[in-house]
Amino acid sequence: MKTSDVADIGLADAGRLKIEWADRQMPVLAGIRERFAAERPLEGWRISACLHVTAETANLMRTLADGGADAVLCSSNPLSTQDDVAASLVTHYGIPTYAIKGEDRESYYAHIGAALDHRPEVTMDDGADLVNELHTNRRELLDGVVGGTEETTTGVIRLRAMANAGKLAYPVVAVNEALTKHLFDNRYGTGQSAIDGVLRATNILFAGKTVVIGGYGWVGRGIASRAHGMGANVVVVEVDPIRGLEAAMDGFRVMNAADAARVGELFISGTGNLNVWGRDHFPIMRDGAILANAGHFNDEFELAALEEQSSSSREVRPFTREYLMPDGRRIYVLADGRLVNLGAAEGHPAMVMDMSFANQALGLEWLRAHVAELEPMVYGIPDDIDREVARLKLESMGIRIDPMTAEQQAYSESWESGT
Repeated sequence: MKTSDVADIGLADAGRLKIEWADRQMPVLAGIRERFAAERPLEGWRISACLHVTAETANLMRTLADGGADAVLCSSNPLSTQDDVAASLVTHYGIPTYAIKGEDRESYYAHIGAALDHRPEVTMDDGADLVNELHTNRRELLDGVVGGTEETTTGVIRLRAMANAGKLAYPVVAVNEALTKHLFDNRYGTGQSAIDGVLRATNILFAGKTVVIGGYGWVGRGIASRAHGMGANVVVVEVDPIRGLEAAMDGFRVMNAADAARVGELFISGTGNLNVWGRDHFPIMRDGAILANAGHFNDEFELAALEEQSSSSREVRPFTREYLMPDGRRIYVLADGRLVNLGAAEGHPAMVMDMSFANQALGLEWLRAHVAELEPMVYGIPDDIDREVARLKLESMGIRIDPMTAEQQAYSESWESGT
């Protein structure tokens, strides 16, 4: 059995430089890693991680190893691996890694299988593909698993569905539910990195362009605000009336998907759901429409219908595929409809992933301390961990805030005072 599978081990030195650069912008995680190295809170735990293999993830894996964990890593998306980082993880840090950028479906699931061959006691997931594979095709391993963590909205949705159906076999900590994760990673991280991916793939000008955002959750809010700041005319498509109302009061036009399909020039979807634009929308899109996905899976666009409706397709730029429609219109899909920020760019800036992965590390430490008390369900990050990550981040930025005075604390907890 291979102990690792990466594209080119010769890229390791370049990968180490990338990892070290990211580490300089991740002071909270670096501080946790220093403590973990001294205290070894994860000693001996076998961890199988299915995450985007980026420089930021490498620093998380280093932290787990320094904390005593026996960890292996595979990719949570066929396009999100940074091959030089994967090589460095194997060569310089001794972490078995199974990930190659652009791998096909068969290789992707073979790599998940290799990570599961580690016989994990703990799973770390980004999208729940590893957890799903474990529960469907590798059930013989379930008795050895005591807990897990989940990084992203899509994965939390899947895991809660499993728990509600009585199918989830062990407790999972939803790192995505931490305020210091989704308020910053999802909003500021995806807001910037999704646009970065679009620009690298297309080099288009946002100013004056009609940009349609699918979904107005934290991801959609972040992309909408950044696109607006670059001079785009932003349209929001929503199914939730409260979020639709919020988008309208934030100053954006709100439309249904069909109306938006007629006017949009660039479509960026971030719902975590299925067929936001599809069979009925492609025939009414304007010539030159560009589709980019900032959600997790490549399900947000009905790509099979686009293939069926088009007369031909070709790659016109790296990560940009042109579909020629019978009437001569052209529709462009970026990064095969997968995560554009990781498929066509480098993902979130390290500064925001510092908080997300600090929550991962501290969430694992909390899980080990409490695992005997937990049921097979989805748990949020404890509030004290969330606030500690925020405090450490502010401290690393040189920002000081005031604590409540004793008088203010007492007032906030009282009911006697009135008008």
